[in-house]
Amino acid sequence: MKYEQLAKDIIQNVGGKENVNSLTHCITRLRFKLKDENKANTDVLKNMDGVVTVIQSGGQYQVVIGNHVPEVYADVNAVAGLGGESSTAADTSGEKMSLFSRFIDMISGVFAPTLGVLAATGMIKGLTALLVSMGVLVNTSGTYIILNAIGDCLFYFFPIFLGYTSAKKFNMNIFIGMAIGAALVYPTLSAVSAGKPLYTLFAGTPFESPVHITFLGIPVILMTYSSSVIPIILSTYVGSKIEGFFKRVIPSVVRTFMVPFCTLLITIPLAFLIIGPVATWAGQLVGAGILAVYNLSPIVAGLLLGAFWQVFVIFGLHWGFVPIAINNLTNLGSDPILAGMFGASFAQTGVVLAILIKAKSKKLKSLSIPAFISGIFGVTEPAIYGITLPRKKPFILSCIGGAVGGAIIGAMGTKAYIIGGLGVFGIPSYIGPNGFDLGFYGAIIGMIVSFILGFVLMFFTKLTDDEPETGKTEVSNNDVLVKQETVFSPMKGDVIALSQVKDEAFSTGALGKGIAIEPIEGKVYSPVDGVLTSLFSSGHAIGITSNNGVDVLIHVGQDTVKLKGKYFTPKVKQGDTVKKGDLLMEFDVEAIKAAGYVLTTPVIISNSGNYLDVIETGKKSVSYQEDLLTVVI
Repeated sequence: MKYEQLAKDIIQNVGGKENVNSLTHCITRLRFKLKDENKANTDVLKNMDGVVTVIQSGGQYQVVIGNHVPEVYADVNAVAGLGGESSTAADTSGEKMSLFSRFIDMISGVFAPTLGVLAATGMIKGLTALLVSMGVLVNTSGTYIILNAIGDCLFYFFPIFLGYTSAKKFNMNIFIGMAIGAALVYPTLSAVSAGKPLYTLFAGTPFESPVHITFLGIPVILMTYSSSVIPIILSTYVGSKIEGFFKRVIPSVVRTFMVPFCTLLITIPLAFLIIGPVATWAGQLVGAGILAVYNLSPIVAGLLLGAFWQVFVIFGLHWGFVPIAINNLTNLGSDPILAGMFGASFAQTGVVLAILIKAKSKKLKSLSIPAFISGIFGVTEPAIYGITLPRKKPFILSCIGGAVGGAIIGAMGTKAYIIGGLGVFGIPSYIGPNGFDLGFYGAIIGMIVSFILGFVLMFFTKLTDDEPETGKTEVSNNDVLVKQETVFSPMKGDVIALSQVKDEAFSTGALGKGIAIEPIEGKVYSPVDGVLTSLFSSGHAIGITSNNGVDVLIHVGQDTVKLKGKYFTPKVKQGDTVKKGDLLMEFDVEAIKAAGYVLTTPVIISNSGNYLDVIETGKKSVSYQEDLLTVVI
C-alpha cells in the first residue's frame, strides 16, 4: 500500500479505529464521523506530512489530503479494517449534533460517493451538447444516442444509486435500498404515467397526477421518479425503520429472506402511495420557492454565492446546495443556484497565479504550481489551505473576484443544465437546449472576469509571509553572507543512498533530500547548532532546526515507531538548544535488530525545497562529526 504509514498515522491520531463511527471521502478530503472529536490529535494531524489541514464542521472531522485522497482513503480503510464506502459502526454521536449538522452529515454521506461518477457522466453529457451545438454531431445519429446514454445513465437511474448510498447511511441492507430505487424507476410504471389525470383538482398545476391505478383498491398517484432525489432518500429512511422492526421480531433462522420480504412489501407501496407523491410535491414547492427568491435579484444572489462559496466549502456547508441543485434540474430542467459559484474557483486560481509570479520563496513557488494546475480543473483545496487562507488577504481577494463573477453570471441569467465537471470541465454544463445562448456567454464572461480580477488584485497587493529564496542568512566577521551550511554526521556507520531506503516516503525524496546511514553504534549526536524542534514519543526520530534555518530530520531505523520507545533512550527533550556534537540519544543496536527491525537511518533536510541544492558526501562510511551533507543556500 502506497500510503500505508500515512493511513496508520491518521487512524492513530483520530483516536484509533474504535473512535471512528464512519468514514467517507470527497474530492480532496477524508470525512470522519468520530465518537469523540476530543480524542483526536488535531494539531499533530495538521502538521503531518501528507495532510493539508483539518476542518471540524457539520458534525464531521475532515482531514484534507489533496487530489490523491481516494488512494489514501483506500489505505485508511485497509489498515483500520473499516471497509466499503463507510464504516458500518453504529452511530452513537447523532444526539450530540445539531439538527443542521445532522442534515449536512446526512446529505454528504448520501451524495459524496456518487460525485465522481456524477461529474464524469455530466461531463460526457456536456461534451455531447457541445458537439451538437458546434454541428459536429446531429441528435439523430447513433454516436449521439450512445454518448447521450452514457451521459444520462446515472442521472436517469439516480434513485437506484441513491438507494445504495442512503441504505449505507441509514445502516440498512444496501440491496433493499437499491430495490426500492429500482421500483421507483420501473419501466412499466413509468410508461403508464402518460395517462389521464386522476384528480382534476390539480389539473394544470405542478401537482397534477398523470394516471389512475390502484393498489388494493387504494388510488395511486403515479409520478415520474427518474432523476429524483428526495423520494428515494425518504423512502429508504422509512424502509430502514421498517427493516429494523422486522429484524427484532423475525426469528434468526428465517431472517435472511423474511426481513427483505416484509420490508419491501411494506416500503414500496408506501413509497408509491404516500412518500413519493408528498416528497415530489415538496420538492417542487422548494424549487419554486428558491427560484422565486433568486429571481428577486439574480445579481445579488449571484454575488453572495460567488463571494461565500469558498467559505461554504471550507466548512462543508456546500453540501446543502447539492440536493437543491439536483431537485431543480429534475423539476425545472435547469438550476441557477450552483451557476453563481462558477467563477469562485477561477478567482482563487487567478490569485494563486499572481502569488506564483510574485513569490521570492522557492518553497512558496513550488506549492503554487500544483495548486494553480488543480485550480484550473476546479479543485481549490490545495490553493485555499496551502497558500491563500493562511495568508488571509489573498483568500479575501479571491472571494471578491468570485463575488464579481457571480454577479455577472446572475445578471446574464446563466443556468446549469447538468451536474458536470469542475473548473474548465464545467463549461459545457451551461449549454442549454438552444445551444450557445446569453446564459452560456455569461458563464464564460463571469469565469474570465473572476480569474483576471483575482490575479490583478493579488498582483498589486503586498505578499506577506514570503521568505526570500536565499533563506535565513548569517553574517560572519567579514560581513559575508553565508552561502552554504554543513550538516555533520550524527552517527558512525556505512553511507547509503537515500534512494535505496525501503520506505518510499524517504526513497522518493517526498520528505526532502538527504542520505542514509547504516549505524554500527547506538548513539546519535547533533549534526548542527540549533534547537531540538521535535522528539517523537517513541524516541525513534529527532528533528532539529539549525541556527540558519535548516531543518534536519534523523529517523533511526524503519518502522521502529512500532517499538513505542523500547530500546531508545533520549538524552535531550523537545525545545532544548543543542550544539554540534551533543549526545541526543542512545539506542540498543542488537536488541532492535533481534526484534526484526532494519536500522538504516535517513538523515534528511526536510525543508530542502527552500534551498538551491543538498549535496551528499562522497564517502562510503562516516564517523561522528564528519561532513555528511552540504546545504547550498
